[in-house]
Amino acid sequence: MDTLLFGTAGIPLCTEKRTTLQGIAQVRKLGLDAMELEFVQSVNITKEKTPEVRKTAEKNKVQLTCHGQYFINLASLEPAKVHASIGRIMNAATIADACGAYSMTFHPGFYMEQEPEKVYALVKKNLKIIMEKVADAELKLWIRPETTGKATQFGDLKELCTLSSEFDQVLPCIDFAHLHARTGKNNTQSEFHDMLSFYEKTLGKSALKNMHIHMAGINYSEKGERNHLELKDSDMNYKDLMKTLKEFNCAGIVISESPNIEQDALLMKKCYEQM
Repeated sequence: MDTLLFGTAGIPLCTEKRTTLQGIAQVRKLGLDAMELEFVQSVNITKEKTPEVRKTAEKNKVQLTCHGQYFINLASLEPAKVHASIGRIMNAATIADACGAYSMTFHPGFYMEQEPEKVYALVKKNLKIIMEKVADAELKLWIRPETTGKATQFGDLKELCTLSSEFDQVLPCIDFAHLHARTGKNNTQSEFHDMLSFYEKTLGKSALKNMHIHMAGINYSEKGERNHLELKDSDMNYKDLMKTLKEFNCAGIVISESPNIEQDALLMKKCYEQM
């Protein structure tokens, strides 16, 4: 990709007939360029429907991404939970790939009072299994563990950049609101600059041209993320973030996860284009 594309986490709210196909068409009508398939509760597109989804996205020039199910923990000490997590990731990735999605993200796991080094090793071991399955299935989409919003969750920027550097076809999905909520920091232009510099140093300049970003306003406490907010109702410094993304010549997809997904996607797109 040559630039940043902006889109919605799921079907735009203003879509009259709330189907995936209508949602893709509505994204284009709104002047946006991307839509995330929301598989967070279940994979809600059948294998038989995927060719039509792909065709509709191509026709409307809308780039698809995917958010996998919430019920994933690659750091669990229970083999059955790990097995189920791997299955859920592969199911979402397989359907998303068939739809023509460029990227699939998921929340990787929880520390559960384990040492961070041990959790990292567990996640790495299970991600290796996933990537072997991805290769066997010849899936083309990027697999993206997402930065998480609470200190109890595995997935700060350093962990996920380091993890991604150990695999092909794996890069982080950077949720800047989550990174802000984890510490109450990571919300100034200099901090955005430091984060993107670390991302580039760890993963290479090419990774800056291949980004999957989540953005929203965020309500948080000392324990981290509480809930998403509209950007205007939050302290999220999206204007300086857009400025920094442009400074680094980033390309890829920015998905709005605000309660008003399309309005904040359009707000960020306008802000970015006016920089």
